[in-house]
Amino acid sequence: MQGEPVVILLVEDDQAHAEIVKRNLEDFRVANHLEHVSDGQAALDYLRGQGAWKGCHAPRPHVILLDLRLPKIDGLEVLRIIKSDINLSSIPVVVLTTSDAEADMARAYESHVNSYLVKPLDLDQFVSLIRSLGYYWLAWNKHPR
Repeated sequence: MQGEPVVILLVEDDQAHAEIVKRNLEDFRVANHLEHVSDGQAALDYLRGQGAWKGCHAPRPHVILLDLRLPKIDGLEVLRIIKSDINLSSIPVVVLTTSDAEADMARAYESHVNSYLVKPLDLDQFVSLIRSLGYYWLAWNKHPR
């Protein structure tokens, strides 16, 4: 993927968490483009080219980082919609949430999430998680063109 940016859609309503993710992904020497939306409806609008993205030709994400506790449409519902849509279902979705509830994890995997990560409360551990996640998705994982 050298030269072609890896497009990441970050769906996160907590601005502090979004800034941590943005800052740490910017540190990579791999080209990436991060789009940030703060609610479930905006995520679906982005993916479908509707609402604020109508006619904008927003780039298709190579990966979606999805929080669960979102305004307007809950993250689990967003995941279910993405994975049941023939045009979107092949996009990898990584849940990145504070919830370590067994029921949330079970529902996410039943809806075909690609990975479920719990945000650590410790800032250094959170930064380490984002860096590891970034290395995986930006440097090691291969995306179809």
